[in-house]
Amino acid sequence: ALKFEPYLDSPITRFLLKRALQNQKTGQLFFWHLKSEIHNTSIQLRFGLVLEAFCRGCGSNLKMLLRQVEALDKLTKLTNMIKNEVKDDINEIMKFLANQLQQPDYQDGLKNFLSPLDNSHILGDLDISHCSVMTSKKKPLWLVFSNPDVMADIWFTDYKLIFKNGDDLRQDMLTVQLFKIMDTLWKNEGLDLRLIPYSVKNGIRAAVQMDSLGLYNWIMYHNKDREEQAISNFTRSCAGYCVATFILGIKDRHSGNIMVRKNGQVFHIDFGHFLDHRKKKFGITRERVPFVLTMDFIRVIARGSDQPLKHKEFKKFQQLCCEAYLIIRKNAYLFINLMTMMLSCGIPELQSLDDISYLRKTLAVEEKDDEKALKYFIAKFNSAYSDAWTVKTDWLFHYMKNR
Repeated sequence: ALKFEPYLDSPITRFLLKRALQNQKTGQLFFWHLKSEIHNTSIQLRFGLVLEAFCRGCGSNLKMLLRQVEALDKLTKLTNMIKNEVKDDINEIMKFLANQLQQPDYQDGLKNFLSPLDNSHILGDLDISHCSVMTSKKKPLWLVFSNPDVMADIWFTDYKLIFKNGDDLRQDMLTVQLFKIMDTLWKNEGLDLRLIPYSVKNGIRAAVQMDSLGLYNWIMYHNKDREEQAISNFTRSCAGYCVATFILGIKDRHSGNIMVRKNGQVFHIDFGHFLDHRKKKFGITRERVPFVLTMDFIRVIARGSDQPLKHKEFKKFQQLCCEAYLIIRKNAYLFINLMTMMLSCGIPELQSLDDISYLRKTLAVEEKDDEKALKYFIAKFNSAYSDAWTVKTDWLFHYMKNR
């Protein structure tokens, strides 16, 4: 909204400054939103003045924000060195990461500061032995911090965060906000699909396993006294993300950015491609399915059955997806209007009304009744699992490239 104000000093500017200065949580979000776009020359003066006004008024809270800026600057510098100075060998990269994190300046700058994601949490000492570089082009860092809270033993003992440098994460932020709206709409209709807010990374354990029984056995191993609850968590969260990723056209779904928690909840990360913008290699589109629903997933939903597609639980899963889809379709114009409002932000894959036309297609807004829209979704659902072999092939190539 600030971008379109005719004057630097306006009622909306004063309102946002007042709210940001009255609440530290709001203030931290305000600070990072301004800082993330201040590089844009067309709004640099406006956002720079607003940011200076905020910093002048936030008092002792400024020291906390500066600690966060210092920490993120160090992590940015570290990822740049890994990408530019270290040869592309996982052993060399891990050795370089450990050596750098043991340097005094990193040790001092990366401990005991408030989390940029949520300032109600303090990130303690860096657990270097559990930090790593993830297998991705941008070389994101997997960071593990201790939890210095006195109640850590009964809550959680550490924080697991992913730091990624080089991508425009505004698209990720927009996608997560849309997920949250979907989750709210589903819950308002009495449908809890166990979606996890993107910023909450504690408890994520591993990427989806490559063999069909591996994932099911892994979930069973970690839920020996809670098997039914774990399967329910998996089924519901899988349904939620299947519908959400289909509607928003989220692509680049591979085994490195579909995660599973110990309690069975599925969780997606990295939303660098949406609205059906697919990655290509030598002119070939690797992703062929509307959303990811492999036999790994179906076997968990069917409780390890040898014939999962005929299992009654898989039929229930399909009904759950259909119900979730119709709830979002009922609110189709909410999402279309929100995306239209974001056109002016310059997000790489949201540039014109042609991009939003994909959303109109997946929500079947041209269909007059739910029956025809549901028929369209079921066709896509059937395509997702019948063509799932293409997903496994894509995952295999991704694994071979990044191992």
